[in-house]
Formats: sequence, C-alpha cells, structure tokens
Amino acid sequence: MKTDAELKTDVTHELEWDPSVNATNVGVAVKNGVVTLTGHLETHAEKYAVERIVQRVQGVQALAVELDVKLAPGHKRSDSEIAEAAEGALKWHSEIPKDGILVRVKKGWVTLKGEVDWDFQRRAAARAVQSLIGVVGVANNITLKVHATPADISIRIREALERHALDESKRIEVAVSGSKAVLRGTVHSWAERLAAQGAAWAAPGIASVQNELRVV
Repeated sequence: MKTDAELKTDVTHELEWDPSVNATNVGVAVKNGVVTLTGHLETHAEKYAVERIVQRVQGVQALAVELDVKLAPGHKRSDSEIAEAAEGALKWHSEIPKDGILVRVKKGWVTLKGEVDWDFQRRAAARAVQSLIGVVGVANNITLKVHATPADISIRIREALERHALDESKRIEVAVSGSKAVLRGTVHSWAERLAAQGAAWAAPGIASVQNELRVV
C-alpha cells in the first residue's frame, strides 16, 4: 500500500502528465488515502477532467473536491446564452431522449431536471452541458423512471461484475430492495469501484445505487 506521500506524488505527476488540465492550478493533499483537491480553474470541463484523472490513480481511497471555477474573461456568457447552448447540446445528443429534460441556468450554474429510462442517459445529459463555455457547475437532478425489477436482478448484477473482469467481484455483496441496489465490500482501486457501480446502474429496474464499496 502506498504511503500518503507516495500517493500525493503519483496524483501530482498524473495531473502534470495529462495535457487537458493545468496542474499548476490544482493543490493536492493526502491523508489516510483520501485525496483533497483545492484551487481555482478556468472552466467546469477542466474541473471534471481533474476529478477523472485523480480517480484513475492506484491507491486513491476517496476524493474530496474543493475546486471552484473562476471563468477566464473569454469564457464568460450570459445565463440565456448558456441555456440556449445547453438546450441545443441536449437536442443534438443521440443518447438523450428528445423530450423530458428541462434546463435552468443561474449565474452559470446549469440545473437539469426531468426523467429518463437509464442512468447512461442521465450521465450523457450532464456530459453534454458541462463543457459548454460559461458553465461553472452542473446540478444533475434528472431521475429515472420506475420499472419492474426482475426477481433475479442481484444475480444478474453479479454476473455482470464477473464479466467485467473485476478482480474483487467475489468480495462484492449485492443487495437489492425494490428498485435500489446496495454494493458492499472492498475493491483495490477507485476505477474498480466505479466499474462496479456502473454494472449496477445498467441493471433493468434499478433506479438508485448506493455504493458502499471501500478501496483498500
């Protein structure tokens, strides 16, 4: 297991390695495997990229994001301009239903509301707007429609975990109550934790996933 100093070095080097972010604007602190990020970034897209970069570093057990977005002068847009751009981005995205998603913008913060069938559609909606010029944050309040949950859904989720070649799949407990799936156990990386969560979200009838997996 990495020491906090080793993990901080790896996270810092990974941020410096990726050309999509400016690592000099990101402060990194590590305590007991928990990585805290601080600083000011010029776009929300860069903030999202920083989170994804850190999550792929081996040894990260949890992530606290205290980054904020202070738009560069050339990136500032009015709320009406952002709303218009967001509606267009959603309209032209092939994974997002044409109707049912409402966009609200206040001081650069985009709030998405509505209802879709699958979690991948909800995540696609957030991705479609988070990189738009002028956006400082995204609140994804889209919910999933309630569908019947197959009786064997916990077994099917476990089979999906095994197909995804997760090394720790046998140590992951899957509990399903109604349309809610709860994951418990341990994994070796944040990437495995996210992969397990994705497998649960892909199950038919699942409207919420509570991920209690610990990274060790």
